[in-house]
Amino acid sequence: MATASQKITLSASRDIPFNKLVLSQSNVRRVKAGVSIEELAEDIARRGLLQSLNVRPVVDSDGSETGMFEIPAGGRRYRALELLARKKRLARTTPVPCIVREAGSQISAEEDSLVENVQRAPLHPLDQFRAFRTLREQGLSEEEIAARFFVSLNIVKQRLKLVSVSEKLLDIYAEDGLTLEQLMAFTVSADPVRQEQVWEAIEHSWSKEPYQIRRMLTENTARVSDRRVRFVTVDAYEEAGGSVMRDLFQDDDGGWIEDVPLLERLVADKLKAEAETIAGEGWKWIEVAPDFPYGHTHGLRQLTGTPVDRTDEERASREALRDEFDRLESEHAEADELPEEVDTRLGEIETALAAFEDRPMRYDPAEIERAGAFVSIRHDGQLSVDRGYVRPEDEAPESGDTGAGVDGDAVSDPGGAAQRTVITVGGEAESPDEEDDAVKPLPERLVTELTAHRTLALRDALANNPHVALTALLHKLVRDTFWHTSSTGCLEASVRHVFFPVQADDLKDSPSAKSVDERQDAWQADMPADDDALWAKIDGLDDASRLALLAHCVAFGVNALYEKANPYGAGPTSHGVQQRIHEADRLARAVGLDMVEVGWRPTVDNYFGRVTKPRILEAVREAKGEETAQLIDHLKKPDMAKEAERLLADSGWLPEPLRLSTPDDVNAGDDAAESDALPAFLAEDEDSEDDGGNDPHAVAAE
Repeated sequence: MATASQKITLSASRDIPFNKLVLSQSNVRRVKAGVSIEELAEDIARRGLLQSLNVRPVVDSDGSETGMFEIPAGGRRYRALELLARKKRLARTTPVPCIVREAGSQISAEEDSLVENVQRAPLHPLDQFRAFRTLREQGLSEEEIAARFFVSLNIVKQRLKLVSVSEKLLDIYAEDGLTLEQLMAFTVSADPVRQEQVWEAIEHSWSKEPYQIRRMLTENTARVSDRRVRFVTVDAYEEAGGSVMRDLFQDDDGGWIEDVPLLERLVADKLKAEAETIAGEGWKWIEVAPDFPYGHTHGLRQLTGTPVDRTDEERASREALRDEFDRLESEHAEADELPEEVDTRLGEIETALAAFEDRPMRYDPAEIERAGAFVSIRHDGQLSVDRGYVRPEDEAPESGDTGAGVDGDAVSDPGGAAQRTVITVGGEAESPDEEDDAVKPLPERLVTELTAHRTLALRDALANNPHVALTALLHKLVRDTFWHTSSTGCLEASVRHVFFPVQADDLKDSPSAKSVDERQDAWQADMPADDDALWAKIDGLDDASRLALLAHCVAFGVNALYEKANPYGAGPTSHGVQQRIHEADRLARAVGLDMVEVGWRPTVDNYFGRVTKPRILEAVREAKGEETAQLIDHLKKPDMAKEAERLLADSGWLPEPLRLSTPDDVNAGDDAAESDALPAFLAEDEDSEDDGGNDPHAVAAE
């Protein structure tokens, strides 16, 4: 017959008065961790003691029980009860639930203390997050939850945000298929369908970093710091029904606008309303756009206006602000650091004083009737109104001109004016380039955009190097004099201002564009409008100023653009374009042009999104090596382009059209100038024309 197994006997449970309990020296916990004693005491005061103490009888030297009990497991709970008793919130004779181990037990007190802490299974974070959500559904506010569990309000918001992620992703996280950092990244979007789409896209990818998840979830959004958002304001966007995505786990610079079409509609409506107000000034036309390309005023005559005089009230306000500014500065002249409120006030005064200096202009009414204005958004989100431009066709007054909107947009008739102001709202979008598996020549439009960047940088560099500018001008004059090349003008020497018919969106915001514009504005502000006065002004300049002005003017004639000789066919590059690029290389070497130092960086928008995957891999391979290129060669083109932008951000890599030629390239360039060969960055695939069949654009296709 089988032997019966011995039944387990559990230690007895009983209530012991608090004043009969003492801490045991056998408790293994020595380091403070977790919730503080004060917080635990408050929790016991509200909820009561949820877990009994583990105690043993205290015996004397003879082995007899003394009536006291020591606590090897539960010391923190005892300390919390002791704190409550010390504050008179707990009677010292209050019964405390205890599990009593026999005095002669073979299990040591140290083992009891160790096991109680080691065998305890911590709560999975997801269970904690879901418990917070349950409490919220039971009616507790976020503030109440934070107070009850002694955590900050932001922590409660974060944990509630975590359980707003798709249930599918929460289940994956529960099975350790996602890290907590990745789960936090998914909270950026409140759309569970989009969250799951992103996870499916990266689930089997080598790169599943949180930053990539955030980037994919926000790729079709706009930053709250975007100038369009600052123009219409977040409040107006939300009032129109738009939602804002926020990241509670890291600085998000205000979050992201989800409904970009709604944002663009609000921007267009507000710009149009502003334009209709400006139309009341009597302008013939107003062009409206969030942004205008660099050189959009080319070919237009700008009116010369007279600043409107300040009123007595404005003069008094300006003087009062100046006095306050001087007083605050003198009061804190000896201070190492200005108080925050004083620093803020000084900034406000500086802004107000700057506004007084930006005076509106008064124009001749007859000129206003044939001129127009551009309405757009500044970089800081403020309205930008650029008034007083006359188109060539409007130079002679026209009668009976009613006008019509070019893009079919609304036309306003403010105040019953004799002519209606034509308000044009329009824009254009480019279609994405097609993907190809072969390394073919760069798209011609991209090359033109890149060389526009180089042309602008070269102008800026030449304007800062009068010696080279003078050499370039003399070189041109010598060729005209001794080689009998054709030219026009009284002096038989001229600078033709070259503009860019094809340009990237970021050209006008480039450091080169800003530098050129600032120098142009500085010179123009000092130039008289009368021709005789202009001659006298130039004649009176010192040699250094004359050279600087010469360099500035000569720089506007720089043309380093690659342009197709026949824009409607696929013929070879003309000798003139080859010669232009060859001379531009020589000029770039003379001024030491470095496009990296100028500030150009390859991005998805200006390069990687415009070329084929082999081109992207070639760039990464050149900058980072074959091993890095292999890490991204399995990605789809959009992901590959984004990764390439990140990898090459500070690498100093440049596409071939932007590189400064080496001495070897110089010799090759001299030969190329005398032949019909294409530039190096366009000649990798000599047979690409044949591959295109009868398509006249096959050479440029990517």
